[in-house]
Amino acid sequence: MSSSRARALAPVLAVVALLLTCWGAPSVAEPAHGPTTAEHPAAAAKAGKDPRKSRGLFVDPKMPAYQAGGVYQQELGSRAQALWLGPEYYPTNTVRDVVRAYTSRALGANKTPVLAVYGIPDRDCGLYSSGGLPGAAEYKAWIKQIAKGVRDQDALLVLEPDAIPFYGDPRCRNAGDRLGLLRYASRVLSGAGAWVYLDAGHSDWTPYDDRAALLKKAGIGYDRGLSTNVANYRTTADEKDYAGDLLRGLRKLGVRGMHYVIDTSRNGAAAPVDGDVTNPTWALIGKPPRLVLDGAFDGNLWVKHPGESDGQVNGGGPSGQWCDLLADRLLGRTPTQNYCP
Repeated sequence: MSSSRARALAPVLAVVALLLTCWGAPSVAEPAHGPTTAEHPAAAAKAGKDPRKSRGLFVDPKMPAYQAGGVYQQELGSRAQALWLGPEYYPTNTVRDVVRAYTSRALGANKTPVLAVYGIPDRDCGLYSSGGLPGAAEYKAWIKQIAKGVRDQDALLVLEPDAIPFYGDPRCRNAGDRLGLLRYASRVLSGAGAWVYLDAGHSDWTPYDDRAALLKKAGIGYDRGLSTNVANYRTTADEKDYAGDLLRGLRKLGVRGMHYVIDTSRNGAAAPVDGDVTNPTWALIGKPPRLVLDGAFDGNLWVKHPGESDGQVNGGGPSGQWCDLLADRLLGRTPTQNYCP
């Protein structure tokens, strides 16, 4: 459900502040219609020579799980995780340099960088991860700078978790032309050479009967495809079924050639409990992040950072704080702590 997703995403931007100390901070008119299959960036870009089809995903040794050392580094930190971009920590005047530095480090290691873009106006509709840019002009300027940072860097981008599933929610009072902004971001970021996955929520976030139509209006035709289950716990099987339904819906609307990725960072439990999403004691890590490029399924990503708190519930510490207890639970280990300090 929407509130479930919001709680799960709440800590993401908080942890960015911690990472800043490690990383530091180093126009074409839109056509009146979406791109045809022949114009699809993923089909046109580099054809069968795209290096993302053979490279592994970038493991950043500056991520908290890696810095934790020991079994946490081995089981969590050694897995590729997304760099989250929010304007609160990476504003318009610095985001390009941050993105360029991060993606350049990835390419220097001969790996593919993964990033999540999370700055849409009225983000999270006033809930746990509320924020974003104040308006359309500011958002477009921010997206332009991200595009400059990822240009020709062979990156993967998850675009705006929550934005489509929250569309039309009465709590989104200042969302403006959300579909138009997503369409702009899809066009500009895909045009910079990124594989963009427009977020589509997850299989338990209903209703979604019109979600394929919303994805089309939001410009998914420019993108590589869609993402599901970001920061949530739905099983991979359920998410594959959900993504398949969306792709069939898109094909009926004339949008073909789409692919999808699934966030498996915390979806290893066979029977996720609806509504229990704030540091749930039953959650387990899912399959490791890896591109498989199996038909429409591009692979698994760890967009959410496992081991970081969702908030001060179920033993968790402040949102975004690394905690051995939470990592132990996800790994199925006997916790060394009773609560997070």
